[in-house]
This record gives sequence, C-alpha cells and structure tokens, in this order.
Amino acid sequence: MTTPLPEVSNFLSSGPQRLYVGGKYVDSAAGGTFETRDPGNGKVLAKVAAAEQEDVNRAVEAARKAFLTSGWATMPANDRAVILHRLADLIEKEREALSQLESLDVGKPIAQAKGFDIPHAAQTFRYYADLSVYYRRREPIAVPGHEAYTLRVPYGVCAFIFPWNFPFLLLGWGTSSALAAGNSVVVKPAEDAPLSTLYFCRLAEEAGVPPGVINVIPGFGEKAGVALANHPGIQRMSFTGSPEVGKSIGAACGANLVPVKLELGGKGAAVLFEDVDAEAAVNTLTAAVTLNSGQVCCTATRWLVQEKIWDHFVELAGQRLKSLQIGYGLGDGTDMGPVVSAKQKDRVLGYLERGEKEGASALLKGGSAEVAPGLKGGYYVKPALLTGGPDNVCAREEIFGPVAYLIRFKTAEEAVEIVNRSRYGLANSVWSQDLNRARKVAESLVAGNSWINAHNLFSHGVPYAGCNLSGLGGGVLGPETLMDYLRAQSIVRPTA
Repeated sequence: MTTPLPEVSNFLSSGPQRLYVGGKYVDSAAGGTFETRDPGNGKVLAKVAAAEQEDVNRAVEAARKAFLTSGWATMPANDRAVILHRLADLIEKEREALSQLESLDVGKPIAQAKGFDIPHAAQTFRYYADLSVYYRRREPIAVPGHEAYTLRVPYGVCAFIFPWNFPFLLLGWGTSSALAAGNSVVVKPAEDAPLSTLYFCRLAEEAGVPPGVINVIPGFGEKAGVALANHPGIQRMSFTGSPEVGKSIGAACGANLVPVKLELGGKGAAVLFEDVDAEAAVNTLTAAVTLNSGQVCCTATRWLVQEKIWDHFVELAGQRLKSLQIGYGLGDGTDMGPVVSAKQKDRVLGYLERGEKEGASALLKGGSAEVAPGLKGGYYVKPALLTGGPDNVCAREEIFGPVAYLIRFKTAEEAVEIVNRSRYGLANSVWSQDLNRARKVAESLVAGNSWINAHNLFSHGVPYAGCNLSGLGGGVLGPETLMDYLRAQSIVRPTA
C-alpha cells in the first residue's frame, strides 16, 4: 500500500479547499461547501468550496483583468513558453503527490496516474509552449494595390468545464494551448474530483504565472457550470463530458455567440479480423476496457470479432479479465480500481441488467466485486463481457464502465455497417495483419480517430477529436488546437 506523502496529507487536512481566483485562495461568496469522497472506501477526502454565480462573476472578471493588464497576453511567446516549461517541470517534480491525489479522488490505480496522466499533461504544456514560439502569427496576403496580412491574437477569457475521469490530464490537454496562445482561463473541475486541479494552482503560482491568468472554481454543474457557460464575459468555451450536457452548453454559448469546443462521449469499436494476433489484441483491448475502470470515452467497448476466431478470442478475453486484480487505487498490484461514485456504480450495474433483459448474454458475468473488509464502502464492479445483437442497449449507449459488448461478423462490409450505426464518432480500431485491408476499413469508419493494431494512442502533434455525438469545434493535441485559441484579424493598407 502506498502511504500518502506528507504534502498530500497536509493538503487534504488543511480545511475546506477554497476557490482560486485572481491569484488568491478565497471562500465562495455564499460560504457553501461540498464533500469529495474516496471511491475506494467511500470516506470523505476533503471539503471543497462550492462556487455559484457570484464566484463565477469574480473569476471571469479576474481573468479579464489579467488578460488586459498582467502582460501575459502581450509578452513575447518565448517568455510565456519559459513560464510554461517551468510549470511542466514542477508538475513532473510533484508527480508523486499529484498521482496520489488523482488516485484518491478518482479511484484509479496510482501506477496509471503516475505512468501516463501526470507526465502526459506535463508534456502537453511543453508541446504547446514550444509550438507557440515557432508559430507565425503574421501571414502576408498578396492583394494588388494593398499591403495586407492576417494577424492571430488571443481571444481573452477562455472557460473550461472538465469531467471527473481524467481531471489532471484533461486540464493539461485543454488549458495548455489556450495559455500558450496568451489567453487567461477559468476552470470548473468536476465536483467528484477537483483536488489535483486545486493543487495545480500552487504550481502555477510557483512557476510565475501572473495572478488571474488561471482561475479555478469548483462547484456543481447546475450552478457553477451553468453560470460559466452562460456568462457573457467569456470569449471561448470548452466542455468535456456527456452529449446531453454538451448540447445545453452549446445552446448557452450560441445565445452569446461564443465559440465552443465540445469533447463528448463515445461508443468505440474494435474490428478484429481472423488473421489478427489474438493474444496481443486481447491484452490491449482488455487493458483498454478496464483502464480507469472503463470510464474512458474513447475506449473500445464494442468488439466485432470475425466468426473464425470467435471461440478462441472469447476464451482468451475471459481468462485475461478474470485474472485482473481489483482493489484500492493506492494498493499494491491493483490492476483496476473502483468506479468514481455510488451513482456511477449503479449506472454500470443498471446497464448490465437492462442489456440482459433486452436479450444480451453474459460471456463473463459482471456485477459488484468482492473486496477486502476495509474497502466495503467503495464502488467496485467486475469486468463484464456481453454478446448479442447490435441494437441492444449495451451496444448502443455509453456505459462508462468495464463492459465490452461482442458482436460476430463475416465480412468487412458487414463490420463497417455495424460500427457506423452508432451515433457517436470518437475512436475505433482495426486489427489485421493485412495492412491494406486495415487501412481501408479504418478510413471507412465514421470517427475522429481510427487506430490500426492498437487502441488509445495519444501522440502530441496528432489531432484527437470527435464527430457526431462525440463532439464539435476542434479537438486537442494537434497543432490546430493552438489556432483554436487565436482569432484571426485582417490588417489592410492601400498602397496605390
């Protein structure tokens, strides 16, 4: 068992965690708080200030003031990059503490947070810091009789609402490009997992980010989230979460003509042809569907398996999933932790029940997982494998848990048709040793991302985004994301 570091224990026991507005930790105007709980045992981790409308107003005003007067927006890109690199260094220096907070708050195994979430966030800050230095913000335009050029300038106040499944990783993925471009930000983390984001504010301050450039206002979606999305003082909005909430965020931004980026859910598929390396595919896909206990929007939860290898593949997958160690996030050897909350556990178990009522068969039975007595208050579920028709509710809707739905197919055309029935469009993968076939199928699948003989690949420089119910307005990780936070302005002078 990993023992929490002194800085983590001190952070958690330092009283209600307050909002971070204008470079200061402040109480919410109404004095309200909420509790965040450890999903591994159900115990309270910390009390956190709950932002409401007045707090959102203060944060947006602080961000606007910083944008106009702090010098962040107007300093040379190289100077901003130095500060962001310093911030990335501090993230890596505090990787252990941040990983512990992420594990405690979300429930994920600490090895996952320490091995990917935290370092990848740091790398993303570095990537956009460097990109901003070399990006040409002035582009001449050849126009007869005129001197003309396009200038790219930061928008101003950029708002972000993040979910609870990857709070720190998504904080890095979302805000790094906006900050590198010279904007100021207001962040509302999820009420289920706000702690690593609040800890991040300390690092930003230490790195030299000017007061007000970064503001964090934890709170409930129906109050703080709604107030932020509807605020007329923001110039850019980014939301990561469910399609249902994304639609309401988009409508709110549309009313104020605020550009919005929506990174929403998914129902990813893996298409497995008969010539695939079955063992390698099983290892990757079982790891993907149990990563963060299946609470990953881009993971493959529909497995389309060609008939010839069906029995062998199902046997291997069942064996692999049954061998995983389910336990506490800070526990030794934990492969899969709990889901984030009792509500989420009920959601997963409810889908399993609905799926079987609609005719799905359990190849590997899910349900509540048996855990040690000290963890009985946690929210643990077992991985499950279902099979049945492609129109079953568990094949259509996002469950957000460690559940895979298997479907047989005969031909590539049949597989493509089944995959593309989904209203989502985030990420799929194709598995075959015939790379020409794999490429052809990957290009035919409707999604923002198609991977070949792998799943969940996130390389800096490769755009990651969705289409249809999975999102709109641009993605993350690619060079285009920096441009998303720089508006175009034409400068023209007649010369004749």
